[in-house]
Parts: sequence; C-alpha cells; structure tokens
Amino acid sequence: MAKTKLALLSGGVSSEREVSLNSGNQVFEALNKDRYDITRYDPATDIKQLVKDAKDIDVALVLLHGPYGEDGTVQGLLDLLGIPYQGAGVLGSAAAMNKVASKRLYRHAGIPVPEYIVLNAGDRVDTYALTEQIDLPVVVKPACAGSSVGMTIVKRESELKKAVHKAFEHDDCILVEAYIKGMELTCGVIGNKDAKALPVIEIVPGKDHEFFDYDAKYLPGATEEICPARIDRHLTAQVQEIAVKSHHALFLKGYSRTDMLLSKGSLYVLETNTIPGMTATSLYPQAAGVAGYSFTTLLDELIDLAMEKTKG
Repeated sequence: MAKTKLALLSGGVSSEREVSLNSGNQVFEALNKDRYDITRYDPATDIKQLVKDAKDIDVALVLLHGPYGEDGTVQGLLDLLGIPYQGAGVLGSAAAMNKVASKRLYRHAGIPVPEYIVLNAGDRVDTYALTEQIDLPVVVKPACAGSSVGMTIVKRESELKKAVHKAFEHDDCILVEAYIKGMELTCGVIGNKDAKALPVIEIVPGKDHEFFDYDAKYLPGATEEICPARIDRHLTAQVQEIAVKSHHALFLKGYSRTDMLLSKGSLYVLETNTIPGMTATSLYPQAAGVAGYSFTTLLDELIDLAMEKTKG
C-alpha cells in the first residue's frame, strides 16, 4: 500500500516558535514511517516550498502555536491549497485564538467564564474605574496569545498600568479579567461530529509559580500534572461535558483542550486550545495515554480525523 504523503508543519514566527519546533521533532520521531512519507516545513521559511509541493501532499499535521499558526492563517492557506489538516478550520481557529470572541461564544452557549473588561489600544486606562468594576486581584492578558505570554496577575492598583502595558506589547486588544483562585483543570476532546472527552488532568504549579505560566508549562519539573484529576465522578463528568460543549461552541473539529478553574464548587472556562502541545509528555497526549492511546496511535487518529473532516 502506498504511503500517505504527510506535511509536518512546525516552527513559525510566533513567540512560541521553540515550543512548536520541539513538538515537531517529537512528533516526527513518533510517526509511523511505514505509513507516512513525511516532509517537514517551517512556515517561517518554507511557505513557497509548501505551495509548490501542495499537489503531492495528502494531509498536513499542523503543530504551530500562537499567531500565524493557530489563528486560522495557515489553515486558510491549506484550504486554498486543497490540503486536509488536523483540528479546527479557519473559523474555529480564529474564534478560539481570540479570547474576546471565544468568551462571547462561551457565554452564548451558557458556559461559565470569569468576569472581564476589554481594552483596545488607545483607550484611556483609568485604573480606579477598572478596579471599581472588577475587584482586585485581576488577570491582565492579551486577547490573542498563547502559553500565558504577556499575562500578569495584578494585586494592587499601582501595578495595573504596568501590566496593561506588558499585555499591549503582544496585542492591540487585551482583557482585564477577574482572578479566580482554585484548582486548575484541563480536559481534552477528540473527534469530529461525535467528539468525546478524554480523562481530566489536574494541574498543580510548583511553589515558584503562582499560576500555570510559560515557565510552569515548559520547564521540566515545574508543574505536577495528575491524570485522572483528584475530583469525584460527578465533577469529572461536569468538566468533560463543559469541554465538549466548549469544543462545539467554538466550531472546532478533530481535537481541542479546554482549560478551567474549579473554585468553591463552581467551574469557569479560561480558554480552549485548538493545537495543544504535542510532545510525548504534553497535557493532551498524557490524557490520551490514560484513555488508551499511545503517542503514535494518537497521531494516527488525528490524521484519520483530518481526512474524515474533508469528506464530511
């Protein structure tokens, strides 16, 4: 049987380039070479070559994070080239990447989110008025960035302008969001029309990390990740239901991972990742492993879902 010609995209130009390259390296090693004829592309340098090769590519595996990779731009290019790819299309990718758009869609679907205020570049920043609307502490973050890039927890009004400035370095639209202290949970989803939830993971940032920030995500040993999460069966079912509901609310396909907080018995959705980290020890593959997928069979499943998506 002829091998499937697979384009593996990693790298890109966002602040998460190194994470993407690491995912690409580990995925390349895990892919079944008897099943796939793999060509690697880095969109930072190889877009012209990808376009040139498009007619000979059967499917793409996109492992790009952040802007120009997870936001619908590369997905749109692949659509134009007629190349199937895993995960969300242009609409879902763009909606999930923009935290303002996703929060509005969550709320429309009845999914609980923390209270928030949107600021745009050029807006007058009245720190007193902001703290009157949402009590301190608050979380300040860019609307379109991943891996907690540009994010700050603000505990005093005097720190607010600095945090706003930091967030605006990464985007021209930012959120000031109510800080909710609680258990950090994340739940993956797999499937197209029949999407189902994976086991829930509990995230316990180390003592040097107040929240699951960039370093807590990627420094070895910085975070304890427990799967299945230490919550009861009823709460597990709630988390999984919200993860699937979030997946559909954002028009996603293939797979996703939704991050939540559990505080005083209530769940709050923070965001949904359309291209979760895909090293063998990343959160999504961890949960898939507990569900019975090896890293290699998980990749096979995502590629099969990509091919199915184009037929549906």
